[in-house]
Amino acid sequence: MNATENIEKISEDVANFNIKNDAEAEDFRINFLSKKGTITQLFNLLKDAVPENRKLLGAQLNELRNLAEVKLIAAKENFAISNTYNIDYDISLPVRDIKQGSLHPITLTMNKMVNIFNHQGFNIAMGAEIVDDWHNFTALNMPANHPARDMQDTFFLSKDPDFLLRTHTSSVQIKMMQSQKPPIRIISPGRVFRRDNDATHSPVFHQVEGLYVGEGVSFADLKQCLYQFVYEMFDPDVKMKFRASFFPFTEPSAEMDIMLKDKDGNEKWLEIFGCGMLDPAVLENCGIDSTVYSGYAFGIGVERVAMLKYGLSDIRVLYENDIRFLKQFANQL
Repeated sequence: MNATENIEKISEDVANFNIKNDAEAEDFRINFLSKKGTITQLFNLLKDAVPENRKLLGAQLNELRNLAEVKLIAAKENFAISNTYNIDYDISLPVRDIKQGSLHPITLTMNKMVNIFNHQGFNIAMGAEIVDDWHNFTALNMPANHPARDMQDTFFLSKDPDFLLRTHTSSVQIKMMQSQKPPIRIISPGRVFRRDNDATHSPVFHQVEGLYVGEGVSFADLKQCLYQFVYEMFDPDVKMKFRASFFPFTEPSAEMDIMLKDKDGNEKWLEIFGCGMLDPAVLENCGIDSTVYSGYAFGIGVERVAMLKYGLSDIRVLYENDIRFLKQFANQL
């Protein structure tokens, strides 16, 4: 019997082998595909074949081996499906409760805030959470004796050189002003760190800061930007006011308050924004000519907005991962 006849006979044997269970599948593998199996042994014929027939013979052997492997795999898959259907199910058992997941209220709030500023033409800029002293303090016109530089107020990682966990996302704004030419219109959302911990403050919290630098930018532009945000975030009828304040990096500086009602129906003013026109020294520190360009900046805490929007009195509930609290937000986007 020549090699071709051998291949044809074994092909018939493979096709006629009936595999009905795991034991027969193992017999099939041993007979045809193991090291001493008939198909494996046929490959030894290649070395004795004449060169002009070797290529054709090799192709026939590969086809035979593939046929056997496919049949074995298909049989095992049929066993798995069959075994699944043979499992006894207790149809009286109650259906498992599939709980719907949700975005965290901080994420929901930040997404809403970012979308509002996106619609006003602000681009998103992100940056590192570990920064040096110059980008976090010095470039923002904060003097060497500023209280924020104290160890009790800031998480310093090293001294000389000073590296720290950023206390605001203003460091992103500084880098953008260094790397881009005006006009610059960005918001910088992200996580920041300060040594505060009580019912209304957390050592880790989130901010959205905004920056607009260009020719002829005025305080009126800043007010209109923040008015529009409050209208969309809270209510078109909410009362607002600006109070004079002080920040080293803006002049003039202001805080923006909105009037909300507490659980007893009493109205009270609550500060939500710190803002102002960029101090010329900040522009000059970043290589921007303050005689040509002006700009404004603002900052708002995401947790503060979430607490106001959802009527929360303690910031710590946002970090406790209490399912009873978080499931309230399952249907909100």
